[in-house]
Amino acid sequence: MNIIAKITGIKYKPLLCRELKKYSLSELETALSKDATFILEVDNRNQLAVSYWVSAKRTRSYPYARVYDSLGFTGKKVTIIPIVKDEGFRGDRDFLQWDTISLMSLLGVYVIIAYYTDAEKNTRFEDKITSQQYDIEYVKNEIHSLLVYQSDALHWNIMQTRKIKEIAGKALDAYEKISKKLTVRVHSRPLAEKRIEEIVKSKNAFMDFSRALAKSAQKRESGTTHKNEKILSGKKSTLTITNYLGGNYYFTADEARLKQNKILLIEAKNTKNSKLPAISDIKDGLLHMILFTNLEQVKINQKKYLPKAVLKLTTAKKFKIKNYTKLLDLLKKEAKTNKFLIELNNKFIN
Repeated sequence: MNIIAKITGIKYKPLLCRELKKYSLSELETALSKDATFILEVDNRNQLAVSYWVSAKRTRSYPYARVYDSLGFTGKKVTIIPIVKDEGFRGDRDFLQWDTISLMSLLGVYVIIAYYTDAEKNTRFEDKITSQQYDIEYVKNEIHSLLVYQSDALHWNIMQTRKIKEIAGKALDAYEKISKKLTVRVHSRPLAEKRIEEIVKSKNAFMDFSRALAKSAQKRESGTTHKNEKILSGKKSTLTITNYLGGNYYFTADEARLKQNKILLIEAKNTKNSKLPAISDIKDGLLHMILFTNLEQVKINQKKYLPKAVLKLTTAKKFKIKNYTKLLDLLKKEAKTNKFLIELNNKFIN
């Protein structure tokens, strides 16, 4: 099933955001090594809610859960994302995509595109590195620039994309130094530069190039069922969302169920044991609820449907709901506040 929809604005009140620890700007390096999301006290007057990604790819290490935890903060929300992450010649190399920037803009999150300058040799695998560290001084400088920036996240994020070539150059220089320092091979620089050239020609070229990759990934994803997506009914469907920024997002709905003029758009989280899925997995699902609950003009083959977002959780049969009353009560409250449904082991609980 191919679903198309629009988003003209975001309205959502998150309730499961964890309490964030506070760090001073001088403690930024410590914060980035200890907390996925935190409050950064830049000075006596300015605070930011900061999250960071450990890869440019959004399917790794639950970056959406990290961003979700910052959304309860009333001030500026910032997320730090690497322009590229090279895990060594025998590891992966991921590049930032426009869809990530655009989605963060839609959520009102300011992006700092950054790069790694240090790492450790992976002792378990040849030609792989680990424990990569951001250029802290660069990130601090960007934070200072953000404090005096008066426009919204969209304009800041577009401005960040204009520096991609410069940032990517610093990133590739750093990887060459890391390679020599640790005697570990990394991926080809010329291939990386070619990739970067494609995305820096203009914002539109960046968007088109990245979206082509995202759409390709969407097609692969729509035909794949992962272990945390236990599909029991309905159909896995592609979902293309157009927003007021002029951007298209290529997602998949784990399930889409049609009933007369209604469509249930379902994000599924599954665990094989008798416990609920991990809280980070649930928060990843909640970020999808933010999108699904704000959809308008939902169509399949030009026919309009009334959408309803569903967060579906499945566990092993021995699951006992009484052991999770507090979490589920809060989750149900978030669902009621934001008008989505929760399905637990094939039963709606709100």
